[in-house]
Amino acid sequence: MTLHDIPTPYYVVYERLLRRNLDLITDVARRAGVKIIMAFKANALWRTFNVMREYGICATASSLNEMWLANEELHCKTHTYCPAYTDDTIHKFIAGSSHITFNSVRQFLRFKDVIAAHNAGGGHTVSAGLRVNPMCSVIETDIYNPCQAGSRFGVVAEDLDDVPDGIEGFHFHALCESSSHDLAAVLQAFEQQFGKHLPRLKWVNMGGGHLMTREGYDTEHLIALLRDFKARHAGLDVILEPGSAFCWQTGDLEASVVDIVENSGIATAIVDVSFACHMPDCLEMPYKPVIAQALPEVDRTRPTCRIGGNSCLSGDYVGDWSFERPLQVGDRLTFKDMNHYTTVKTTMFNGIDHPAIVLVRCDGSVEVLRRYTYADYKLRMS
Repeated sequence: MTLHDIPTPYYVVYERLLRRNLDLITDVARRAGVKIIMAFKANALWRTFNVMREYGICATASSLNEMWLANEELHCKTHTYCPAYTDDTIHKFIAGSSHITFNSVRQFLRFKDVIAAHNAGGGHTVSAGLRVNPMCSVIETDIYNPCQAGSRFGVVAEDLDDVPDGIEGFHFHALCESSSHDLAAVLQAFEQQFGKHLPRLKWVNMGGGHLMTREGYDTEHLIALLRDFKARHAGLDVILEPGSAFCWQTGDLEASVVDIVENSGIATAIVDVSFACHMPDCLEMPYKPVIAQALPEVDRTRPTCRIGGNSCLSGDYVGDWSFERPLQVGDRLTFKDMNHYTTVKTTMFNGIDHPAIVLVRCDGSVEVLRRYTYADYKLRMS
C-alpha cells in the first residue's frame, strides 16, 4: 500500500522525521545537562509513542487524561501542572505524577497535607512545585501569551515574599514557538524577580515553547544558555517541556479538491477537510499553511484561488494560493506540517468526517493507525 492508495482526507506522520527531531532534542538535553519532556497539548498520537520510548522521553500533563496516557503509553509518571486541582482529582493526579505544580499558593496550601501524607506512605514520592509568572511577554498573539496583564497563570514576584515549606521547584511558561534568544530574555526576568528563592529549590521547569527543531533555531545558544544557568545555580535540576518541537515538520494533512466556486471574482477551491475542524490554528493564530502543490508565493499572473473548508462556517477558508495550472476537482493538496496542534484540537463541528491517521515507517511501509466512522461522532455527542 502507498499513500496514493489511501482515500483523502488523512493526516500522515513520517517516522523518519519524528526520529530526526528526537535525535536533536535528546542531543540538546545531553549536552546541556537538562531533562526535556514532551507536552501532549501539541501532539498525543500515542500509537507513535513506541518510538519515543526508545529515546527515554517522558511527558508533562495538564489533565488526568494526559497523565494517564503518559502512564500507560510512555510508561512514566508525569510532571503535572493543572490550573486548579479539586478534592475529587488531587489524589488521582498524585498517583500518576512525579512532580506536581500548583498555580497559586492558595492551591498548594489547600493540598499540602495531602502531598505530605502521600510522601510519608512509603510509595513513590511526589515533588511539589509552584508556577511563577515573570510577566516577560515575548509573544505577539494574546491568546497564546501567558504573561499578559491579568494572566490567570502563576504567582507574580510581588505576591511571593517567601517560598512555602514543601515547595521544591518553580515552573514558568512564557514562550510559544519561540527562539533561544526569547528564552534568554525570559530567564533574565525570571532570575531578577525570583532568583533569591532559587537556593531553596531542587528544580526549575522552564515550560514549553522552545522550538529547537525549527530550521534556523540556534541550538548552540540554547545549550550555552542552559549550561550558564545551571552553573549559576549549582545542584538545580532543569526541565524543559516543549510540545511542537517534537513533532515539528513531521507530518502533513492530505486533502482533495471536491468543488470550485466563484463569487465576486474570487475563486475558491473547496476541499474535503476543514480549517475550523482540522487545522484550527490557521484561524486562531492565524497563519497561512504551506501547500506542497502551490507556488511559494502568490503570483496573480498564474491561476490563483482561495482554499475553503467543507463546513458551513463562513470563515472556514484561507487564501490565496497560486498554482502552475488551474485546480481541478479531484486534485490532491498536501497541507504541510500538520502534526502539531491539529489532531489534539480537532472538532466534529458539522459532523464533518474526521481525517484518518496514517504512519509511514522508516522502511517506507504505510500503516493506517486509525479510521473514524459515524460511531465516533454519535458516541461523542451523547
